[in-house]
Amino acid sequence: MDKQRVFGDFHTILNEGQVWKMGGFPLPDGSFWEYREPEAVVIVRNGILYVRAPLSRQNNQIQILDNAKHMYYSVEEVEVPESGEISFELQIRARSQNTAPEDLYDGYVSLNLLDFTTGAALDFFAGNDKYASVYAVLPFPGVAVPDSDKTKYFCVFKEDTDFKAREFNDYKITYNRGADEVVFYVNGIEVRRESGVPIKFNRFTIALGIMTEKDLTPEGSVSVHGQTVIGEWSPVTVTIKE
Repeated sequence: MDKQRVFGDFHTILNEGQVWKMGGFPLPDGSFWEYREPEAVVIVRNGILYVRAPLSRQNNQIQILDNAKHMYYSVEEVEVPESGEISFELQIRARSQNTAPEDLYDGYVSLNLLDFTTGAALDFFAGNDKYASVYAVLPFPGVAVPDSDKTKYFCVFKEDTDFKAREFNDYKITYNRGADEVVFYVNGIEVRRESGVPIKFNRFTIALGIMTEKDLTPEGSVSVHGQTVIGEWSPVTVTIKE
């Protein structure tokens, strides 16, 4: 029997901590780095979350804090079943202004499934003219990543242009803990399969974000140069097949 839950209720988006909260990470000095663009315009209508964000936030020291600009985390974490599979599905539309042509990582809209018990991240990034699936184990601030006899930290992006640019597309990520397998789907078609996942994912925070992915330079961040990113997200349907 499949179990389904929907994470939406975007009409509560301003009641931070009810269904969604602003994303971010605690810093060693006790402060909190919040993924919030001060000039972002947030609109909720017909069950869809719309955010238009002129990008301004930068962090010159920590890559993960520089990447996400405006992001919501689900307040509730989704437990991964021991056997069977869990899937996360939604529609995303991405449009941007002043982002570099053909450069997805200059500004995009994201679905991120974040496991803060392992550092794992399974993502879709949608841009103006291409999208990427992402499979990663990352050094999140304050998260202890399990030791591995293989590569401990990694982030493997796979880009493609086979989607409806600047329109809504359906994105789905499925994880099978018993089989150690992750499958990515776009508009119902399998676009990527990762077998032999090196660690077991335990629980996911669902994140909806506006991001960049620009490597820090010796001079610091180079991720902001006047771009505006518009993201639209449908509610996220979580299905557990035991």
